[in-house]
Amino acid sequence: VDLRPLVDSDVDVVLALDARVHPNTWSSGFLRSQLADPTTRTNLVAEVDGQLVGHAALLVVVDEGHIISVTVDPDRQRSGIGTVLLAALFRDALVRGLSALTLEVRVSNEPAIGLYQRFGFAPAGIRKGYYADSVVGGREDALVMWAHDIADPAFSNRVDGAINRAGGGSTDG
Repeated sequence: VDLRPLVDSDVDVVLALDARVHPNTWSSGFLRSQLADPTTRTNLVAEVDGQLVGHAALLVVVDEGHIISVTVDPDRQRSGIGTVLLAALFRDALVRGLSALTLEVRVSNEPAIGLYQRFGFAPAGIRKGYYADSVVGGREDALVMWAHDIADPAFSNRVDGAINRAGGGSTDG
């Protein structure tokens, strides 16, 4: 798995990937706006053999980060790509001096919840009806998860352990 920053020419491919994974997708305008301010946003794509197979995004809010997306091609899920993307966002958060990370995940997405827990995220609450047009019909709740004290060396060890369990992967840009 090779990671690199998202560029404008990736937008349509990322939107198509997102549409395969999520019932509601971002607009091209929203995704392009994410590229406009790299001081508060990180957008990465994952490639395997030159094919874009994943996307991850982080929004910086003061000294915390909000992971707004970790998306992997359905044909490549559970192969370690999500782990590599999430690890790269953690490393970016550390470089930026962030103290904590948060995210929302569908309550029905047990594989993703398990991945986030391996990285040290803990459930912190529920956002009722957060996801519209859900795959489960109507609206679906989001599980809010937080990872605190991410600069603690024990946290880095947890991230390294998650990567090793997933079989490694290159996080070089």
